[in-house]
Amino acid sequence: MKPNISSKLYTHLTFWILYLLLEVYLDFYWSRYQFPDFKWQVRLQNTVMLELGYLLIKIPLAYALLYVYEKINIHRIFKYLLCVIILVTGVLIHRFFTHYIIYPFIYGVTETLDGHQPSGFINGLVAFNAFMDLIFMVGLVFGIEITRQKNLLNQQISILKAEKLDQELTMLKAQINPHFLFNTLNNIYGMALKKADETPDVILQLSKVMRYNIYEAAVKSIALEKDIENIRDFIQIQKIRHHQLSVVFNENIDHPSQQISPLILIQFVENAFKHGVSESLGHSFISIDIQLKNGILTYRIENSKEQRSQGQSTKMGLKNIHRQLELLYPRHTLSVEDQNDRYIVELSIDFNDTSSL
Repeated sequence: MKPNISSKLYTHLTFWILYLLLEVYLDFYWSRYQFPDFKWQVRLQNTVMLELGYLLIKIPLAYALLYVYEKINIHRIFKYLLCVIILVTGVLIHRFFTHYIIYPFIYGVTETLDGHQPSGFINGLVAFNAFMDLIFMVGLVFGIEITRQKNLLNQQISILKAEKLDQELTMLKAQINPHFLFNTLNNIYGMALKKADETPDVILQLSKVMRYNIYEAAVKSIALEKDIENIRDFIQIQKIRHHQLSVVFNENIDHPSQQISPLILIQFVENAFKHGVSESLGHSFISIDIQLKNGILTYRIENSKEQRSQGQSTKMGLKNIHRQLELLYPRHTLSVEDQNDRYIVELSIDFNDTSSL
């Protein structure tokens, strides 16, 4: 990413205007002691001319040092040496401008050290004063520029992290939707072979669910009531196939428009069918309880299963769910209890947690 050129130009122009105003104020305040006989209007005029003249020295000096610091790729010692040479050159030009232009042509007097003793073009005291004036300016320029670059870098890092997060979530969701579609189509295929009368209804329900998955859920967040409606549609599809299935769905939501990442909750229901109901030989059940109170979501799913080992298959779906919850709601709580005859999943999400995406 490159910063906007006009914005960068505006930032630099604002800095130099503010710096000029600061220098005019400081030099004007000091001039009343150096030139007590001058009227304030004259002193102000001289001060503005003085600082504008200094800018012709300071601006090239500042950008020359920035160029060496940022662009020139040489050994650090040689880079520091080059900066020293540029700074010494700036001091000499500063002294020339002050001694031969400012005092004789603007102030109309000879430059002195203490108001009486004339000052030469260069000596320790005046050179130190010129050096400190330039160092003050250079320190401000580098401090602001480094701060600006750091803020820009942080913005770029934040954008890259957000893009990476979106890509990872998209990939995780992409792993879920085909899985759901594949299983449901297999169910429809089995019903079609048996020429079941419910087949058209299942296809219609599937169309509704897939419309939600593909279009409505293609956002970062959606109203909780819509996500719950999608879960009910999904269950309706499964109930048509599983005639011996008992489903209990309890819902107590105090804020139906609460935003939630779509397709998070339904994954637990999918797992309940895939690794519970679908593998049960006899009567099976699923109990779903979802509550939202004061911004805290509690979600519990309990489903029957056969009393036999499921191997690693029961853990495959939960792996993606765990990762999504880590990315979206870092401080969530999730527990999965595997008993002999049932699975119990309990999820809690605090939507008041500002660290959540």
